[in-house]
Amino acid sequence: MVLNYIWLGFFFVAFIVAVIETVTGGNLSIWSDIMNSSFASAKTAFEISLGLTGVLSLWLGLMKIGERGGVISIFARLTSPFFSRLFPDIPKNSPVFGSIFMNFSANMLGLDNAATPLGLKAMREMQEINTDKETASNPMIMFLVLNTTGLTLVPISVMVYRAQMGAANPSDIFLPILIATYVSTLVGLIITCIKQRINLFDRVIISVLVAMTAIIGGILYFFSGLPQEKISLYSTVTANSLLFCIIIGFLVAGVRSRINVYDAFIDGAKEGFKTAVTIIPYLVAMLVAIAVFRASGAMDFLISGISRIVEACGADTDFVGALPTALMKPLSGSGARGMMVDAMATYGPDSFVARVASTIQGATDTTLYIIAVYFGSVGIKKTRYAAGYGLLADLAGIIAAIFVAYIFFK
Repeated sequence: MVLNYIWLGFFFVAFIVAVIETVTGGNLSIWSDIMNSSFASAKTAFEISLGLTGVLSLWLGLMKIGERGGVISIFARLTSPFFSRLFPDIPKNSPVFGSIFMNFSANMLGLDNAATPLGLKAMREMQEINTDKETASNPMIMFLVLNTTGLTLVPISVMVYRAQMGAANPSDIFLPILIATYVSTLVGLIITCIKQRINLFDRVIISVLVAMTAIIGGILYFFSGLPQEKISLYSTVTANSLLFCIIIGFLVAGVRSRINVYDAFIDGAKEGFKTAVTIIPYLVAMLVAIAVFRASGAMDFLISGISRIVEACGADTDFVGALPTALMKPLSGSGARGMMVDAMATYGPDSFVARVASTIQGATDTTLYIIAVYFGSVGIKKTRYAAGYGLLADLAGIIAAIFVAYIFFK
């Protein structure tokens, strides 16, 4: 229901703003801009789905090898003590825990291309045990909220963009992003646990959270002592080498289990193609609504309003130039990247605004895109409170990103 109101809101607000622009400003071209953007976004949605086909086929094929080779069941058993408490409606030692673990791992390594198909597989497995096939279950919502928080230990893509834009130290946002994304994840986890009445003070949950905090602290300590150029190098090499080791591990497990590895891969790849086709309508619906909202000038009105509120409160407004990235991030990943690059081009890659925008870009994930793709892939129509809680976690990550940027760069 929340997603329905958000989707309708994009169109209605865009229409009202366009009418105001036409009546008060005489801007007649705005209607052409809106319609052109809607057509272009519909095309983009299809191209995204088409682009996902190959990636989905690759990773779901590898996951099928992991399933038949017993790797996923091993991951499921190892993570079951924690995940069975976080997802109490999923049977203990269920294979879905292995898929959830693989998805979270890929996200933490900043490997979006691998994380998405793994996440879609986890959603499909959760849908199999979902009693109401059109309504999101509690485990699905918990999984989605944690995905929208985008916990990333290695923000490779943001560092690459900064390097391409000529930043003196492309990896100087590594530690701020790590802190901001962890705050976002903690907030998302806590509010969803409270909503689902999951005991946050359970010994296993507390132990894992303490361990994760210690790991984050250790990474902060390690990288804070490295030269800037080493941070980018170590991050990239670590993420990609670990990922390839996982692939080799799956293949070795398949050979040891004496399965036909090639046939297993093909069976999984076929599932990837079907999933890519399924999500097209959901992507079209969401991306067109967002494009219309932007083309109408509603986004500019929103940013201007926030800027005036900040000024009226007497607060520092140096971060306001990064607000387009912040407001676009929950809506569109490519849009947020465009806003981040624009901030670097406008203010300079080493400016405070550019660094805030980069930190925000790495702090959270694209909530509405994830909802459209993940729920759309399994035919969920009633998303319940998933969108609201995902956006709350996004807000926490954005606020943390701005706050941390002031600590590191001001």
